Amino acid sequence: DHRTAEENVEILEIDDRFEFDPEECDIGKGKWVFNRSIKPLYTDTSCPYLDRQFSCVKNGRLDFDYHHWEWQPEDCDLPRFNPELALQKLRGKRLLFAGDSLQRNQWESFVCMVEWTIPPEKKSMKRGKVHYVFKAKEYNATIEFYWAPFLIESNTDIDVLDPKKRILKVDSVAKHSKHWEGADILAFNTYVWWMSGLRLKTLWGSFVNGDEGYAELDTAVAYQIGLKTWANWIDSTLNPNKTRVFFTTISPIHTRSEEWGKTDGLKCFNETKPVKKLWGSGSDKEMMSVVAGVLKKMKVAVTVVNITQLSEYRVDAHSSIYTETGGRLLNDEEKADPGRHADCIHWCLPGVPDTWNRIFLAHL
Repeated sequence: DHRTAEENVEILEIDDRFEFDPEECDIGKGKWVFNRSIKPLYTDTSCPYLDRQFSCVKNGRLDFDYHHWEWQPEDCDLPRFNPELALQKLRGKRLLFAGDSLQRNQWESFVCMVEWTIPPEKKSMKRGKVHYVFKAKEYNATIEFYWAPFLIESNTDIDVLDPKKRILKVDSVAKHSKHWEGADILAFNTYVWWMSGLRLKTLWGSFVNGDEGYAELDTAVAYQIGLKTWANWIDSTLNPNKTRVFFTTISPIHTRSEEWGKTDGLKCFNETKPVKKLWGSGSDKEMMSVVAGVLKKMKVAVTVVNITQLSEYRVDAHSSIYTETGGRLLNDEEKADPGRHADCIHWCLPGVPDTWNRIFLAHL
């Protein structure tokens, strides 16, 4: 072999990273690498289905670096998102995302990443009050979103009451789950709505007793009971040979800028690059261990889409002030007060949820 020793070492280093294998690869360990040549598969003007809430460029954001960071796991290669492959995997199938607005963030990203390859007459979108259905007609596939912010039932699923009046029906998913039946791939999440900072009013049985029949529980306890109810539905209803189940971990919230060494009160406003190291208060470890504990005891295997750590670094990629509230864009006065109005929960699209979908597709 005429190659020098140095060249051999270099080749070994390159070969060190293996093709993504979900059993072997810890997706949470890695770094964001800036790569100018990466172009998102869509823009917020090209994708006709994108909510104004996530359309940061359309809403006036002028820096675009957040489009060009690529997540690189330490010990494996995460494959690029291939729209044709995604659609082939979904041929003849129903993929349904169920959960809160972060799950909608991911669902919209997924739809936008595939829809541009489909001619207009071969796709359709139907938006209901809680159920959205994107159809890829040639593939006989649907990519759906179903709104259930707690997964279990609550009195605030649609009419958003003051959190103090919120009551969770921790023993039932029935109202929602009838819409999940028959899906071939189910992707769930639930977290942010639980985190109101209050003890949660929980109820067994019916809402008939209204304000009388509830018990107040600590957040993590209520979360565990609610997730067990969801898990029991999965275990008792689904045939694991027919249905794949995914659960997306916490999407971090970046509201405390002092946690990454910036001025307090600005939240994620004006951030233009990822931070190197962070585990902030926006990702509650106790809540994560509740999820892990419930999943471990389930009969049906649930694939965890682990997005928390990699998203923690991305303080630069939230909707911030480039968003809308109550159906209208922020006005100049509101934009000038990011401490009150910046959205550091949801993500700009294209953006971080595209990476979640790379991971999701790699597992699929």
